[in-house]
Amino acid sequence: MIDNIYRNMDLKNVTVGIYLDLQKAFDTVDHGILLHKLYVYGIRGITLDWFRDYLRNRQQFVTLTDISSDMGNITCGVPQGSVLGPLLFLLYINDIQNCTYDFSIKLFADDTNVFVHGKSLDEVKANNSLALLSKWFTVNKISLSVDKTS
Repeated sequence: MIDNIYRNMDLKNVTVGIYLDLQKAFDTVDHGILLHKLYVYGIRGITLDWFRDYLRNRQQFVTLTDISSDMGNITCGVPQGSVLGPLLFLLYINDIQNCTYDFSIKLFADDTNVFVHGKSLDEVKANNSLALLSKWFTVNKISLSVDKTS
């Protein structure tokens, strides 16, 4: 990321950094979309079936002072606290870089950093970049945490 910024500074370009935080990122992973992406990445057959079984029929409940809720089915999200949770999330968002070639994206877990460069601030197309990202977020059922985005 820093090398990219320095390289653009050497070219006398302006860099605009947009720091996005994904809202409840691990909890909002759509199982159907995730399984489709795994298939596209080449995970098929028994291995894909294993991931499908791993995600299917998960349940949860809440207990507060000796009172428990009913069991609820989990239809989205990756198991947190597991080794596979972060890996599955990264596979889920890995294709975000394909939504455009006009900017560079750096990912770290649920933090997404976008860098847009141009000869001047007028030339930097940050709004276009955000519009393309917004479409990707909508299609992939992910929301931004507006309070943590800058």
